[in-house]
Amino acid sequence: MSMFNSLGVAASGMDVFKTWIDATSDNVANINTVKRTSEDAYQEKFVVANAVEGGPTGKGVEVGSIELGDKTGLVVYDPNSPLADAEGMVRRPSVNLIDQMTNLVIAQRAYQANVTVFERARDAYLRALEIGK
Repeated sequence: MSMFNSLGVAASGMDVFKTWIDATSDNVANINTVKRTSEDAYQEKFVVANAVEGGPTGKGVEVGSIELGDKTGLVVYDPNSPLADAEGMVRRPSVNLIDQMTNLVIAQRAYQANVTVFERARDAYLRALEIGK
């Protein structure tokens, strides 16, 4: 196990949570995307993280995949939309803003926790290197 493994583990966590923040941002940005009823709705993105095996404590995490949500969305009445069909219906994504904001807060705090671990480990390694001076 490398002496600097904690830096790699924290950096891998930052990468995963950055991807989660990006996916959540895409979901929020497309929450009001309107499509024709003949088209698929915007599909919510979900980040799936996997542990990276190795050593007694592992080597961190990685993005395993990005899963997509329901493409049928919600068919709603909006006769003023230029994309409305003959009955005045359009398709909207089934993305819940409350869920997205909760996910965003969780991902931001987890990202910041990994930044703190990275900074503390870096500072400890720098102090250890100063001992030899």
